[in-house]
Amino acid sequence: MKRSELLLSSILVPLDFAAIILAGLSAYYLRFAPAISSSMPVTFHLPVWPYFRILLLIATAWLVVFVFSGLYAIRQQRKLRNEFKKVLMAASLGLVVLVVYMFFVRDLFSSRFIVLIGWLMLIIYMSLSRIILLAIKRSLFQHGWGLRYVVIIGSSKSSDILVQEFSSKPSLGCEVVKRFDNFGIEEANELAKILTFKEVDEVIQSDPNLSKAEVLRLYDFADEHHLTFKYAADLLGTKVLRVEVTELAGIPIAEVKKTPLDGWGRILKRLFDIVVSFFLIVLFSPIMIITAILIKLDSRGPIFFSRLDDNSPLQRVGQNGQTFRYLKFRSMLPGTNDMRYQELADHNIRTEGPMVKIKDDPRVTKIGKFIRRFSIDELPELFLVFIGSMSLVGPRPHLPEEVAKYQSHHKKVLTIKPGVTGMAQVSGRSDLSFEDEVKLDSYYIENWSLWLDLVILIKTPLAVFKHRQAE
Repeated sequence: MKRSELLLSSILVPLDFAAIILAGLSAYYLRFAPAISSSMPVTFHLPVWPYFRILLLIATAWLVVFVFSGLYAIRQQRKLRNEFKKVLMAASLGLVVLVVYMFFVRDLFSSRFIVLIGWLMLIIYMSLSRIILLAIKRSLFQHGWGLRYVVIIGSSKSSDILVQEFSSKPSLGCEVVKRFDNFGIEEANELAKILTFKEVDEVIQSDPNLSKAEVLRLYDFADEHHLTFKYAADLLGTKVLRVEVTELAGIPIAEVKKTPLDGWGRILKRLFDIVVSFFLIVLFSPIMIITAILIKLDSRGPIFFSRLDDNSPLQRVGQNGQTFRYLKFRSMLPGTNDMRYQELADHNIRTEGPMVKIKDDPRVTKIGKFIRRFSIDELPELFLVFIGSMSLVGPRPHLPEEVAKYQSHHKKVLTIKPGVTGMAQVSGRSDLSFEDEVKLDSYYIENWSLWLDLVILIKTPLAVFKHRQAE
């Protein structure tokens, strides 16, 4: 999901809240306007400020109704006709809820004029905001901002139609980077080369007659390279789980959803990360200050481990394989990091998989052993969560040299941001095999929910105090 799509979709929420307030105020001032009040005398007392406070409560409740009515479902393609229908249905549902409440609880106000005119004005304001946003989005597409770069796979008539549709209608926001008639090994290698110098967001299998081997190869390729996979679905294909079917130029197009973290799930998780990481930074700040002092007293060297032995920045691999600056409290003697691949290579207890873990590591300081035992060395990761490089819950952040040894199916863990803790950590910590870690992290990616994040966070302190092998 492109950031531009998330941004434009999330803007609708505050815009609709403002539209409810504006519609309510418009209806209020129309009711008390001389032209209206002269023909329909006002028989009730309703000062503006008490009304405004009521309006704020109504706006909040109405917004909740909009959320549950699916008004903010994130879609790449938004058609005005469909948007108007959704606005009318959602606003009408909100009106019904308000009228039912007023019928049973008569402590708001008794003006049917304000209610009905407010409803009508709300539909107008919400429709206008969507017209303006859609115009802005299309204008940005015209200037090349927020475009989705697409690779078409297939030689069918549907492929011709899609290529023509994307090229003739810039308002769709899609640009065809390359088209392949089929997807054999040669085409896969060529597309891999294209990815090294050209951005690609999604691949569309537009020919339902591709061989099973080609389809599987294309799907695995998209999964490995973190590309959205869509296909022109046949009747049976549209019944596959975790797909979203849309219509484009009369052709049913299905998008395979990798994780519930696409769309609003991603926004909710980010807001959750910001709030909770800030709270945890404040909560653990005394521990972090004491740890920093003890590290300086225990051994010479920096407080944080943020640079490698050659003084280059320490990095980890994050979402979609992008690297980011990483730091944690220093638990080893300075200048000994590379020993894990040299003098201490024979002491690696993780012989399967790409990771290196040294038992009874001689490089670790006295304080280092303690802060590693209780994961205090990882507390600075909370700052990385706050700035957005990591998440509170997710797969373990791995080193670039470890990720370079990943097999294709291992790369699924790079679909989302790495986490301070995760399902693998609370299910066995470093005692798990790498393959088991990948399976647990893959399950988390496919079944994410905010509740699952809360459960993992609650289990983390218990996992920290369980006995495990030395790291």
